[in-house]
Amino acid sequence: MHGGIEHKFGVLFVCLGNICRSPMAEGAFRAAAQARELACTLDSAGTASYHLGSAPDPRAIAVAQRHGIDIAGQAARQVERDDFYRYSHIIAMDRANLETLRTRAPRNATARLAMLMDVVEGQRGQPVADPYYGDDAAFETAWQVINRGVDGWIEKLLREAAQQSA
Repeated sequence: MHGGIEHKFGVLFVCLGNICRSPMAEGAFRAAAQARELACTLDSAGTASYHLGSAPDPRAIAVAQRHGIDIAGQAARQVERDDFYRYSHIIAMDRANLETLRTRAPRNATARLAMLMDVVEGQRGQPVADPYYGDDAAFETAWQVINRGVDGWIEKLLREAAQQSA
């Protein structure tokens, strides 16, 4: 609820394997949406099927936990055709995954596709670097970048909610 009126947004965060960036984005967004009273449905998925059913990478779980957010219960899944209708926004972590989403999107899909950093001043089109092959510091860096993007999306959706109720 925001301003006494409930607005329904569905946001799907997407990276390659759904064990690092998109689970962190889902967790960060869930916490921020609750704090700002933005009603929404959230999930994350990957464009590839490498890790189906797996929990997030232990380093992603650890960095989220250090920031007070539990993502350990998430399970990796692959983007499905229905996602393009189920969610109002599908947000990719990088250009390659955005392009994959564009090629997979049904012609009459209703979801809006974008990159996470598109709503951050001066960061449009910038990727969230994949920390998978990096160290703990790479995960912390990814977390910080993701949070800037999440904050931008929260503000954008709150503006959209206000416009819907006007």
